[in-house]
Amino acid sequence: MPTSLSHRLVRPAVLLTGVVLAVSVAGCGSSDDATTAAPSPSASAPASPSAEAGVLGIQDPWVKAADEGMTAAFGTLVNSSAADVTITGASTTVSPMELHEMAMKDGKMVMQAKAGGVVIKAGSEHKLEPGGDHLMLMNLAQPVRAGDELTFTLTFADGRTQTFTAVAKPFTGAQESYAPGHGEPMPHTSTSHSPAP
Repeated sequence: MPTSLSHRLVRPAVLLTGVVLAVSVAGCGSSDDATTAAPSPSASAPASPSAEAGVLGIQDPWVKAADEGMTAAFGTLVNSSAADVTITGASTTVSPMELHEMAMKDGKMVMQAKAGGVVIKAGSEHKLEPGGDHLMLMNLAQPVRAGDELTFTLTFADGRTQTFTAVAKPFTGAQESYAPGHGEPMPHTSTSHSPAP
């Protein structure tokens, strides 16, 4: 019995020594072995989330449903980076678009193109909302019905782009008016002005 017991105790120690030896050999591979080996998942993980995250986070995006004319897209833009981000343009397949703001003109709030784009400060949020900054859809080519999903592409000052989808919802608030001449058909044409670059 004592011989049998000591034999049992030695065997796990030998196995453990074999495992340590195997790990040590694997860790000491030549530089040629390292270049041919597949990268470990942990080595490639940091690149993937940032590539998939996009330039901004976009929370609760939605579009005001409309049968014709103009409408707008809204949501909360989240800039988690350490640098300011500027949106200089937006596009969708159902209409030309402009970046808009509300401004005081002749004693009343009116809608107008936002000069310089929409700036989202580093580490902050910026709301696109009725009565404030928004993404304006000009001259709808088709109705936007409640429940429709529209795809938008944002263009940033550094040339990057980001696509997101927003759902159309019925909304009757914030009946803003345009700055004089803004959004009106140009003389001798049947469409309004082209979107800002």
